[in-house]
Amino acid sequence: MAPIATSREEFVSLFAWICCQRKSSKSNKTPPYKFVHVLKGVDIYPENLNSKKKFGADEKNDVKNKPAVPKNSLHLDLEKRDLNGNFPKTNLKAGSSSDLENVTPKLFPEGEKEAVSPDSLKSSTSLSSEEKQEKLGTLFFSLEYNFEKKAFVVNIKEARGLPAMDEQSMTSDPYIKMTILPEKKHKVKTRVLRKTLDPAFDETFTFYGIPYTQIQELALHFTILSFDRFSRDDIIGEVLIPLSGIELSDGKMLMSREIIKRNVRKSSGRGELLISLCYQSTTNTLTVVVLKARHLPKSDVSGLSDPYVKVNLYYAKKRISKKKTHVKKCTPNAVFNELFVFDIPCEGLEEISVEFLVLDSERGSRNEVIGRLVLGAAAEGSGGEHWKEICDFPRRQIAKWHMLCDG
Repeated sequence: MAPIATSREEFVSLFAWICCQRKSSKSNKTPPYKFVHVLKGVDIYPENLNSKKKFGADEKNDVKNKPAVPKNSLHLDLEKRDLNGNFPKTNLKAGSSSDLENVTPKLFPEGEKEAVSPDSLKSSTSLSSEEKQEKLGTLFFSLEYNFEKKAFVVNIKEARGLPAMDEQSMTSDPYIKMTILPEKKHKVKTRVLRKTLDPAFDETFTFYGIPYTQIQELALHFTILSFDRFSRDDIIGEVLIPLSGIELSDGKMLMSREIIKRNVRKSSGRGELLISLCYQSTTNTLTVVVLKARHLPKSDVSGLSDPYVKVNLYYAKKRISKKKTHVKKCTPNAVFNELFVFDIPCEGLEEISVEFLVLDSERGSRNEVIGRLVLGAAAEGSGGEHWKEICDFPRRQIAKWHMLCDG
């Protein structure tokens, strides 16, 4: 029986030791785990959840040394944590401390959904100003086909909101030219209306002999101009109307189109002109042969030009004679082969010069200059070189290509 008593004493002592350990563990307030949330170097422990005084180390020193937090900075309310020290779930994904430090929230003013940069504002204002500058008014007209007379009828009613081409009176003297494309056989124009930006023409033009089946293949080209008594008329803009898809069998059709800026030759060059010259010192005459023109640009959206050449002879900067070639229809590469003989009023060619003007023939209006060329002793480039050759080698016919310049 002795061993049994010994085992009982050991059991009682073990039980007493376990009770003491439990009592001591209850008195210890340290939790069996440690939760650490790193936010800008600050440790948040669960044992401090209900403590407003303690926050990591000494909060008083930290508050004194801590810089003021801006209003718009990231802020976490510690009172909204749960019993385990966790914050409520947000849309932010869990990441490392470096990821949290790199978070920069977007700040928008109240009442605005998106922030607008000043550059975008500048671009929008500049675009709006450019659009305003490009507005050249509106053209109103009607189209009709008379099946009894087999005639195509165009009525130019009015234009509104035209720009002022005269800077002094801040008005214009508008009129309209209309051409039926692509053949350009029919060209008409309205009367000039004085000092108005909203001209009411109400003029009807009837074109006979145009089959109705051919209407779909045509196009109307309107050119809006302002009359200038002392110089070339100012071009306000143009309107191009392809007639394909326009059904005129149901009667008159009223239409309106915005006037756009005229598409003046986009080509940087004005084309070239082949000229042959011969100076006869014995008879004191100058023979000029206008041979060819090539690569002439389009005059407008209506298509090819109808070029011809004017030849002016100058003596001491005064025009003493003029000639011109025949018109070549719808071609950028015209062949003229026309010869002109000029009498020279003095000996030698020192004070003589010849001007060539290539123009686009426009019936019923002023012809537009496509390009210009001057040959003479004072001319630069190929014009001066050509002139020097005919002076050095009289009685010899010398031909050269020359680039045309702006008229």
